[in-house]
Amino acid sequence: MNVSEYISSGILESYALGELTESERAEVERNLAQYAELRKELALVEETMEAFLMKAGKVPRTGVKEKILRQITPPEAKVIRLNAWRYAAAASIVIALSASLLAYNYYGRWKESETSLLELRAFNQQMAQDYNHVNQRLDDMETGMKIMGNPAFQRVVMKGTTNSPGAMASVYWNQSTAETYLSIQNLKGLAQEQQYQLWAIVDGKPVDMGVFDTFDGLHKMKDVPRAAAFAVTIEPKGGKTSPTMEMMQVLGNT
Repeated sequence: MNVSEYISSGILESYALGELTESERAEVERNLAQYAELRKELALVEETMEAFLMKAGKVPRTGVKEKILRQITPPEAKVIRLNAWRYAAAASIVIALSASLLAYNYYGRWKESETSLLELRAFNQQMAQDYNHVNQRLDDMETGMKIMGNPAFQRVVMKGTTNSPGAMASVYWNQSTAETYLSIQNLKGLAQEQQYQLWAIVDGKPVDMGVFDTFDGLHKMKDVPRAAAFAVTIEPKGGKTSPTMEMMQVLGNT
């Protein structure tokens, strides 16, 4: 088996997302048992997805999840075990549910304690903003997971250089459409006058893919139809036309 082609097919991402049939999962698990390189790649896939979801999602206060689920789940409902890296998505949904529960409880308290109408309106406005924020996070997470699990997107892991050994980021690149998305696993914060800049190496030359600050989830970068590698450097705010090589933080070959 050609391990590189197998990895590029996106089947490990589909396996991690639980989208394969039983026979397909069994085949992947046989290959994982046989090839150490596949096991290492799967670990990177799961690490990337977990980092993405944990950044995109917010964990509610202790006890909120259980309190809400007791009210909305019938006694005979089956308990669904989620993978650890999927918990953040579930937590975001719990936040939306908790908003409704809190609004209901708050209304009851207002009726009993004669809370002012202005205070209630301000609360409702804040709840609407929080609800929209949660919805946007869920939309972003859904889009991100679709890209991560799409075999048309090649995942290029960029590992830390000697400048920053612990740094890591990933590019999701669709060679057919030239679309490029960036996911940060570990990049340090920068001074206000600095920004990160993504580069694609095309025909041996660096091509600007856009500047960015640290962010959560996936970030759309400039399109590039072909690339031999991707790298990230630290540059002055606004970026440069050519990379500062001694400031390279991560690098990964396609």
